[in-house]
Amino acid sequence: MNKATFYEKNKTIRVGEVEAVAPGPGEVEVQIAYAGICGTDLHIYHGKMDWRVAESQIMGHEVSGTVKAIGEGVEGIAVGQPVTVMPLAPCGKCPACKAGHSHICYNLKFLGIDTQGGFQSTWTVPAYTIFPLPADLSLKRAALVEPLAVACHDVRLGGVKAGDFVVVLGGGPIGTLVGLVAQHTGATVLVSEINPLRVEIGKGLGLDVVNPNDVDLPAWVEERTEGAGADVVFEVTAHPAGAEMMTKLLRTRGLAVVVGIFSDPLKVDLFRFFWRELQLRGARVYEREDFAAAIALAASDALPLDGIISAVYPLERLIEGLHQLEAGGDVMKVLIQCS
Repeated sequence: MNKATFYEKNKTIRVGEVEAVAPGPGEVEVQIAYAGICGTDLHIYHGKMDWRVAESQIMGHEVSGTVKAIGEGVEGIAVGQPVTVMPLAPCGKCPACKAGHSHICYNLKFLGIDTQGGFQSTWTVPAYTIFPLPADLSLKRAALVEPLAVACHDVRLGGVKAGDFVVVLGGGPIGTLVGLVAQHTGATVLVSEINPLRVEIGKGLGLDVVNPNDVDLPAWVEERTEGAGADVVFEVTAHPAGAEMMTKLLRTRGLAVVVGIFSDPLKVDLFRFFWRELQLRGARVYEREDFAAAIALAASDALPLDGIISAVYPLERLIEGLHQLEAGGDVMKVLIQCS
């Protein structure tokens, strides 16, 4: 039997046991070491995705661990090997998949949301989701590979290059990782974040972070860029104020990359898009090359990833981690030790 946590709706988390799933053909059973709590898990806990998740849902998709067992036909993976999981299950048949964009499959299933997830002792997943890890990469840091892959995808789609001036609106875990990856690429990065603790965490990680309540952000960017404006702005707040701000910061033909998930339509300054010939792009999850890039970055010590981890709780205390994140963001990333 597996130890697991179950979301029972109505903001209820139950700790219990579940039958371990033996890997079938083309599957791998992973002994989960660590699993990160992300914003999606918090949305599930708050009931905002009850229409999508199953009864007694096991959440969690940001994982690291070791291979416990492999199913028939699985090659290139060995028992005991350290791995992470890219939790996407595309259909392979829709127009997006046929065009090579399976990460935004029309019928995409997200493991840990549309299927049972990683907040359990072992997790059986399709072999194609498995990414081997370098032996010298700690499993604790490896649990950050999935959100780091998001950042790698965002920065790649933003076309960020050395010498660019980049603004990241939102200094939570994803925004901070976007800032770090963009800075590693050689860009000058400014992060805007209203939470004082996250401002200090970001500064401690080597980022230039300002509180937009304390500065006139458009004037600050204009001064820093000698009147030109930012080359790329990443909107990671998912707040109407962020969507309004992004158009004010961009140079002529600058690019706004929408990373935050907006649940409702909102006003965007389309005149500004016309007047400066701005560009707008969405960035959703990641592709395999982004996962590979994230693993390489995590293993290289090029980014101060350990400083993003605020707390590590045992599986039985998942609810505490959720409450800590729910309380207002006085943490950056909480990991759950699953076994």
